[in-house]
Amino acid sequence: MGTIAGTAFDGLADRYDELWSTAPAGIYQRQAVWQAIRPLFQAGETILDVGCGTGVDALFMMANGIAVEGIDASAEMVRVARGKGVRASQLAVEGLSQLDGTFDGAISNFGVLNCVGDLQSLSTSLSRVIRVGGYLALCLISSFCLWEACHSVRYGELKKATRRWHAGTSRTSLGFDVYYPRVKEIARTFRPYFRLVSWKGIGISVPPSYVSGISERTIARLAGIDAVLSSWPVFRALSDHRLLILVRV
Repeated sequence: MGTIAGTAFDGLADRYDELWSTAPAGIYQRQAVWQAIRPLFQAGETILDVGCGTGVDALFMMANGIAVEGIDASAEMVRVARGKGVRASQLAVEGLSQLDGTFDGAISNFGVLNCVGDLQSLSTSLSRVIRVGGYLALCLISSFCLWEACHSVRYGELKKATRRWHAGTSRTSLGFDVYYPRVKEIARTFRPYFRLVSWKGIGISVPPSYVSGISERTIARLAGIDAVLSSWPVFRALSDHRLLILVRV
């Protein structure tokens, strides 16, 4: 996530948790990620949070005895995260090569890496700071989301319905480009430093956060469906996000 994206998120920092983290869909999608990544790391280990945002994921890991160092391109996001007690620094993903130290693993949640055009360089940088055997958990926006496609068609937003399908980039309303790489492409790009262990869908039945009018009780029930379907080959490809688990080799 470069300077343009970082600046764009500066203006959202104070409202980000309200818009996403504490919204029912955001809560249940994030909890699904936590359930999958928590077993990867042990208490006493130190991990890197790439694109830590307001520090929500870092706080969860810290509550489980895992030390976290967060980086984010947005100065305001870093400010909010620090205010919560997260050790965070302003650093764009593209500047990761400047980072010193070794970590037991790393996480990057909810689309941070969709803003990065050169995943190959990122792979090289992460391989330098993650120990052999350490896990890398990457949650990216999917290249196809059934919820988004159906919801957008219903409201006549055909461009939005198909925005993820293109091989190139898509311009966001915030003024920066995003990419929607497929799972095979990501796995290939991160070799030979990392091996894909597994991947699952996040937000198959649970809708994207911008979908309104659905009660929290209903979303909780949909989250129960997701817990069953998230690793099924066909259904996981329909999700809002995709969570990839890789290991440093």
